[in-house]
Amino acid sequence: MKESAAGAPPADDLVLPFLIESSGIRGRLLRLGPAIDTILTRPGYPEPVAALLGELAALAGVLAATLKYEGVFTLQIKGEGPVRTMVADVTSAGELRGYAGYDAEAVAAREAEGAALEVEPWLGAGHMAFTVDQGEHSQRYQGLVELTGPRLADCLLHYFRQSQQLNAGILVACGRVEGTWRAGALLIERIPETAGGEAGEISQEDWRRALILMASLTEKELLDPALAPEGLLYRLFHEDGVRVFETRPVTVGCRCSREKLEGVLRSIPPAELEPMKVEGAVVMTCEFCARDFRFDEPELAAIQAGG
Repeated sequence: MKESAAGAPPADDLVLPFLIESSGIRGRLLRLGPAIDTILTRPGYPEPVAALLGELAALAGVLAATLKYEGVFTLQIKGEGPVRTMVADVTSAGELRGYAGYDAEAVAAREAEGAALEVEPWLGAGHMAFTVDQGEHSQRYQGLVELTGPRLADCLLHYFRQSQQLNAGILVACGRVEGTWRAGALLIERIPETAGGEAGEISQEDWRRALILMASLTEKELLDPALAPEGLLYRLFHEDGVRVFETRPVTVGCRCSREKLEGVLRSIPPAELEPMKVEGAVVMTCEFCARDFRFDEPELAAIQAGG
């Protein structure tokens, strides 16, 4: 396992695969620290919007770790509430990013009402989409499910039950710890394999026990920077034996670039580009990382000319 400079295993921005040895139940534990703080802080989201996006990013990260793909896994929500859209995606290299679009006045009103951080008051009716994009030469997979349940994790569980016939348990949390955003997710799946690669049997009793032990985990523990991932899993499953595997790093990775935006500007007719200028320049801001790209008059002229 990769170690930090201090010699201890890293405790943040990682996914830790594990196995409950007595039953063969597999799982993933995701812990996000500096990465999620960067994603949620740069755009200046209101507190509840940031918390919801943090949950979505954690869910995307832990789900992506269960898949074998080369490309981008995306989890996207479209709703009719104050938060209209949320997107989190993860590359196969572990680069994570997220974005939320919202009605500022409606969000402020919900905050004033003290609305719980649940699907209905913030997202309203809508759907969640899962996409695995492995490039133009591969078939794109997409799944869709209605926003059903009080929390985002409940929507995912509904999808697993209805569309994948898969038994899974998911816990997710996002919040500030000493002023810094943190997020975490724990997922277990009832899809075991034997040493020969054939499906094995997990008893209903073993599965129920794993879910009960998992449910004993509090959001505070899931976010606690002082509780190492291995220690958290040992605390939950030590009586049944828990084996951990090599961690997978998670980093902040926005794919915006000046070259991509030049392509966008090249497709806009000059007459439509003129109203976008402020003091003779066009400034475009990436929705994911809040980075500004400034194009002045000479650059715009060269782009329009195809240079």
